[in-house]
Amino acid sequence: MVRILEYSIVDVRLESRVDHSLGSLADGSSKLVSQRNDITLDRRLESSPAGPGELFISVYQPYNLLLSLGHLVSILSFTMNKNSKLKRSFKLKAMGIVGGISALTLSACGTSASSSASPSSAASVAKKVPLIVYAAEGYDAAMVKGFQKATGIPTELEDHSTGTLLAKISAEANNPQWGVFWSDGSESYAALDQQGMLLRGFEPNTGTLTPLGKSLVPADKSYIPTGTTIAGAIVYNSNVVKNPPTTWDQLLSPTWKGAVGMNNPAISGPTYPVVASIMDQKGGVSQGEAYFKALAANGLHVYSTNKVTLGALLQGTIKLAIVQNSAGIGFEYTNPSLKVAYLDKSALLPGIIGIDAKQPAAEIAEAKKFADFVYSKAGQALMLSGDPHGDSLFFPIIVGTKAHKVVPSLASIPTDYPNPVVWGPREASLNQWFTNNIVQ
Repeated sequence: MVRILEYSIVDVRLESRVDHSLGSLADGSSKLVSQRNDITLDRRLESSPAGPGELFISVYQPYNLLLSLGHLVSILSFTMNKNSKLKRSFKLKAMGIVGGISALTLSACGTSASSSASPSSAASVAKKVPLIVYAAEGYDAAMVKGFQKATGIPTELEDHSTGTLLAKISAEANNPQWGVFWSDGSESYAALDQQGMLLRGFEPNTGTLTPLGKSLVPADKSYIPTGTTIAGAIVYNSNVVKNPPTTWDQLLSPTWKGAVGMNNPAISGPTYPVVASIMDQKGGVSQGEAYFKALAANGLHVYSTNKVTLGALLQGTIKLAIVQNSAGIGFEYTNPSLKVAYLDKSALLPGIIGIDAKQPAAEIAEAKKFADFVYSKAGQALMLSGDPHGDSLFFPIIVGTKAHKVVPSLASIPTDYPNPVVWGPREASLNQWFTNNIVQ
């Protein structure tokens, strides 16, 4: 049991139940490792009991994120900003474990902002509750701004990494705060659907899906594909590497010893499809684990995100970076010597929208309008322009939308798309395994 006392930003106490992600040390301290921020924080264990009005968070394999102070403050500040009633005093109490992290229920300890408000004024305030969009797309801010302008619906964006957003969604399972969740990778959405968290049976009617787009729609229509990229492209410096590899097995050769880097899937959500795809291609989990152990033995470097991994490539620490292809193409703009290659089979990485099934009907209706806007011509234009050197470099799946010229033909790339229904529920355990066995 780890207790970290009095983070100054919010003056709360944290009680964290630790499994593998956070390990207790022999000297009685606990080490919290954050590869995302490249820092290590040590805090001394405390035995004093928590008091009234304190914040409790019970963390148990939170989508296998290695939580740092930054992650915690992000979650805490988000929660307080979400509801003005919580800005003075609040209590979060752990109620259970959902999707690999304890579900939290939220209850305000303070009074309302105005005790003399009339019923009519209270109803008026309720009507102004905005659509909350959790997103990890480079163009999400442009999309939210365009949607609000086009519809008049007040919309709030919470933009974080996929892993952080998944942790928030799990933490809020008993009291969900989001209306729309938009990120890359269908596996996480398949897992959320199996937990009964996603609205089923809805498809936007403002755009027509291509055959590829239709193939990405789940049978129960519980989530909405918006485009796709490649999760595991190889980026290399053409001034250094003249003959890049063409298969995953070639990465195990002495030629690439100590030269390969990739993201940690426990931190970078879009990296998990790479892990799932390789394991699927190798024949299963045990075969895939054997491959990654061999890759680690050959000197694999593991970083936090695309930006950090590509930074290591530019610095010459590694020669090959396994990252999302849109990130690699984007880096080419300012680093022309960088090139993108695709191995024998590379994982498709769809952008996905999920709608919270637990929200009131009014917010669900707004969420549907948001998905409709994304499929519309105006929405597609914002996807293509909102992050021109990053996520806007995607493969469209809406008829009439054309990819940027620098994006290669998807038909030229051998792709793989492991079944999200099979690999989605395995994400937490496999990310934990990767953290324990591969991260060095």
